[in-house]
Amino acid sequence: MTDCSHRSTIYQRILEVIRQVPRGQVATYGQIALIVGDCTPRMVGYCLASLDFDSDIPWQRIINHQGKVSPRSTGHGSQLQRELLEEEGVEFDAKGRVSFRKYGWMEPE
Repeated sequence: MTDCSHRSTIYQRILEVIRQVPRGQVATYGQIALIVGDCTPRMVGYCLASLDFDSDIPWQRIINHQGKVSPRSTGHGSQLQRELLEEEGVEFDAKGRVSFRKYGWMEPE
């Protein structure tokens, strides 16, 4: 995989917003898309899917609107994402969901 930042201005904007999500907090694909503007949650997902797992972009902090880690096409990224979030202190309930009330990110104004 390659870094999506070279692909388009919209991807660059997506990554700029994602970089702002603090350690121990999460945001949704839809939330990022709204902040970026002229973007869809799917575009956010495509951008993140093109990143290397060891990227300095905190990709693990972006989850779906249900509070869950979205499955990756390669299969092994989902467990890594959960582990990285748990290392940051994010807790999952018995159904694999994160509480947005407790860990949800509110972008700075």
